[in-house]
Amino acid sequence: MRVDEFAFPGPLRDRLVGAVLSGAKTSTTGLLAEYEREGAPLPQVGARGAVVDSAGRIVAVIENTEVRVVPLGEVDLRHALDEGEGYASVAEWRAGHERFWHSAELRASLGDPAFTVDDTTPVVLERFRLVADFR
Repeated sequence: MRVDEFAFPGPLRDRLVGAVLSGAKTSTTGLLAEYEREGAPLPQVGARGAVVDSAGRIVAVIENTEVRVVPLGEVDLRHALDEGEGYASVAEWRAGHERFWHSAELRASLGDPAFTVDDTTPVVLERFRLVADFR
């Protein structure tokens, strides 16, 4: 089973994991560039993942129900709302994600200090359901 790490350890991960556990977060977005950099396969429908908290403890298991790769400019409102972070529009969702994707930490993990996104940047959209809660 793969390990699902939402963001980097710290307050953002804690908020995202809390949203998964509450049922508010049922979708997530990753950069295709992250998968390519790690040499990792893309997620598959039906695949399960162990959700870890900031301490590295497995707190839940989720199962993918949908996986799509689309240009960033095609992310829809339903996906943005289902990320469970309180976004009211795609513009708000994108601004929040761009802050993360343009952060020094993410750029360092990609090995590209000048990394940036635009409407054509491929993103991996996952929709999932909570199948086990280990709290």
